Amino acid sequence: MPFADELIGPPVAQALVRAIRSAAPHAELPALRVAPRRIEGLPLRRRADLLRDALLTDLPGDHAALSAVVCRALAESPDFSGWLIWPVTEAVATRAVREGDPAAFDEAMALLADLTGRLTSEFAVRIMLRHDLDRALGVITDTWVHSADVDVRRLASEGTRPYLPWATRVPGVLTCPGVTVPILDALHHDGSEYVRRSVANHLNDLSRDHPALAVGAARRWLDTPAPATARLVRHGLRTLVKRGDRPALDLLGFTAATLDVDGPHVERATVPVDGSVRFTAAVVNTGDTPARLAIDYVIHRLKADGGHTGRTFKLTTRTLAPGERAEITREHSFRPISTRRHHPGRHAVSLRINGVDSGRAGFELTAD
Repeated sequence: MPFADELIGPPVAQALVRAIRSAAPHAELPALRVAPRRIEGLPLRRRADLLRDALLTDLPGDHAALSAVVCRALAESPDFSGWLIWPVTEAVATRAVREGDPAAFDEAMALLADLTGRLTSEFAVRIMLRHDLDRALGVITDTWVHSADVDVRRLASEGTRPYLPWATRVPGVLTCPGVTVPILDALHHDGSEYVRRSVANHLNDLSRDHPALAVGAARRWLDTPAPATARLVRHGLRTLVKRGDRPALDLLGFTAATLDVDGPHVERATVPVDGSVRFTAAVVNTGDTPARLAIDYVIHRLKADGGHTGRTFKLTTRTLAPGERAEITREHSFRPISTRRHHPGRHAVSLRINGVDSGRAGFELTAD
């Protein structure tokens, strides 16, 4: 599997050059022709930006002129797909908003819908949302959510996510709580798992800043559920469950329970920095009714400044009958990864059951 930065590598840039040269045979394309050499060493976002800017430089003129070239490439080039579509969609959106014409704006939104099936237009639609939030949301809620094309319906949810990975933020979405909820209301019962998964991820984004709004939407959906609604809601409220948010836990049936918790117990007091900590625990339902439990664990990591920070990980979901006992065993790896640095020193692990922290076992992470 390629690294993220390699998703838009020289071969992708070269494929873009070929597709645009075929669609605009009289264009010299000086910026695009050197782009395959210039993107080496750049992070993914900058690679997309470089190709976007090269397109805008080599294909001057208005939105209509650029769109004509893109439409010809879309119709005539079978290789006009995959990761090269990202900078193409952003070029279309950028040219349209720079033009400032409502007609160009609407035409660009339509073209983004046509292009999204070749990869996705989710990054480019952010440009439209930032430029005119109300107009873009109007197209999305009036047209895209009702599209017969599953890729367009998914674009409606994914492109408007508050915290879409790799994408620029949309201030209006972040500062106007609930502005995208009508999109989720329209799509949460979609027949496609592809769309519903996006809705769940969007709901999870929303829950980070506005938990009550997210729980309220989920509660409405569960009042008239489709077969897949419960699963969608569980995935959409996963961050709130990890945080121990009481309304989210109650909505999902993880109510207060009477438990006897033994552990966690770590098997070794010292763990090498590239090794794993293995721990065990036991949970007994000492109440007189069945207990539905969301059991997570928290790794309390040592920071560079000597403090600690906790990160919650999913462990299991269980329903225990009165008197029933659940045995837990888990191994957590400290294998080095590019997105997280592990510092030798005192760490700990604890359990979190239905939002309540229970037990804590320390261990030493050693450099050798």
